[in-house]
Formats: sequence, C-alpha cells, structure tokens
Amino acid sequence: MKGFGLRDRLDSLLSGHGAHISLPEAVADFPVSLAGRRVENLSHTAWQLLYHTQLVQWDIVDFVRNADHNSPSYPSGFWPDSDGPPDETAWEETVRRFEADLSWMRQLVADPEQDLFEPFAHGAGHNLFHEALTLADHNSYHIGQFVDLRMLLGVPVRDW
Repeated sequence: MKGFGLRDRLDSLLSGHGAHISLPEAVADFPVSLAGRRVENLSHTAWQLLYHTQLVQWDIVDFVRNADHNSPSYPSGFWPDSDGPPDETAWEETVRRFEADLSWMRQLVADPEQDLFEPFAHGAGHNLFHEALTLADHNSYHIGQFVDLRMLLGVPVRDW
C-alpha cells in the first residue's frame, strides 16, 4: 500500500491485501483435476467459484467502461453449466481474464483524473467508488470460500 489516501485504500482492497489474499494467491498450485470435485455441505466446486468470481468481476468492469453493457441473466447466467472446467486451458484463461479485468479497475481507481463519486451517465446513480467497493467485497467473499474449499480438499494455501 502506497499511502493512506482513499484511492490507496481502494487499491489495497481490490488487490487482496490487508485482511485478504488475492485470487491468484488463492488459486496458486491448485490441481485442476480437483476443480470439479464436490465437498459435502458446500454449494460450489472450485471451478464454479472461479468462473463465477471472474464473470461477476467482468460484469462490474464492463458496466463501468461500457454504457451499453448488458449483464447476464441472474442468477443462472453467472454460474457455469458444469462442476468442472472443460480443460486446464479454460481454468488458466479464466484466471488470466480475472487478472486483466482487475488490473484495469485498479488503474482506473488509481487515476487522479477519475472522479470516484461522479455518478455515471448510465446506471441509476452508480459511481466508480460504489463499483470498486462492490467488486472488492464480492471478490473477497468468494476468494474466502475458495480458500476454505482448498483446505477441505487437502490443498493448503502456500505461504500461510
């Protein structure tokens, strides 16, 4: 964290620092062969959590940058059709898309030319501050679920 300003705090939340870890840290060294495995009393597999988190993040980011954005149907459009990824490439590509969209949002939040509180011309009064907090909140929730799922599958998170 660079400082104590609002933009720095938002960046810290978005990047997974502070009380959280980042999605790349949460998925590091996760065996894709376990991505579709169900755990008793948990609603989602690792693949479902990764896919959902990436897609919701894309939805938020695209809403910010695209006045003509259309969200997938809720809730079914935000979850994959299968328990596991079609292959390892799909897993890796989903992580890559997550990182790219998050990087874009972090750069936008860090840009002092961007007014955090000016409502968008679209979106019922939403602004960059609201969308950044929503994104950080949603990501941290599901990353926490992913970490719990890892532990229940016997796949410890490294460096903890």
